[in-house]
Amino acid sequence: MKRPLRVYAILYLCFLYAPIALLPVFAFNDGTVIAFPLRGFTWDWFRQLAGIPALHAAVLNSLKIAVISAILATCLGVLAARAATRFAFPGKKGIMGLIMLPLVLPEIIVAVSLLVVLLQLGLSLGAWTVILGHVLIATPFAIAILNSAFQGLDRSLEEAAVDLGETKWSSFRLVTLPLVMPGIISSLLIAFTISLDEFIIAFFLTGTEPTLPVYLWGQMRFPQRLPVIMALGTILVLASVLLLAIAEYARRRGAARTGQKDAGGFL
Repeated sequence: MKRPLRVYAILYLCFLYAPIALLPVFAFNDGTVIAFPLRGFTWDWFRQLAGIPALHAAVLNSLKIAVISAILATCLGVLAARAATRFAFPGKKGIMGLIMLPLVLPEIIVAVSLLVVLLQLGLSLGAWTVILGHVLIATPFAIAILNSAFQGLDRSLEEAAVDLGETKWSSFRLVTLPLVMPGIISSLLIAFTISLDEFIIAFFLTGTEPTLPVYLWGQMRFPQRLPVIMALGTILVLASVLLLAIAEYARRRGAARTGQKDAGGFL
């Protein structure tokens, strides 16, 4: 039984990651046609990235949106995770389930719903509307990460700080926050990565300043630019893997600090 499952898992992973593995192959290929056989090795497509002003504007816009979205989602995640792990209140399970709902809702449903609401309110689309959508989908991930951090925290530490004369706010700031800081860092990096790579919500809610994924979608209409897109995609994949690796390291360090048993993933 184990052997068929192992073979299935290997085939599934190959199917899932083969397109990503082919990105650097064609990014370094000296040819404008994305097909085999390869023509040769070149760095030209990466050099061309430095000479596209529209791309630079899209990158800066995406970075700005991702940073703000990550900070807001993490702040909301800290509040929600602390409330969920420290307090009992009426409708707690229902409220937390509602907050976590974007994890299972199709992004296109969320994007269209937000678009309809914003248009009905007469609000113009722009970077802030994309931030609103990204905070909505990134907050459940932040809560999932921070729940683990708060659950592994010994409550007696906060109680001892209050007994020694600290206020609830000062004990939270001086005792709790430093202990859950690895989880906060992990949440920031995960939310940043989600916002930076997200396309559907940005496609519906962006204004005149597109994010990087939306810009890349627009460039797909021009076949001669595909190698440059492959080069940029390679950089984005490497950056995403690096950020996720740092986030997972921070999560595991936080779990080890609070004495939790590592479950093998941030979710």
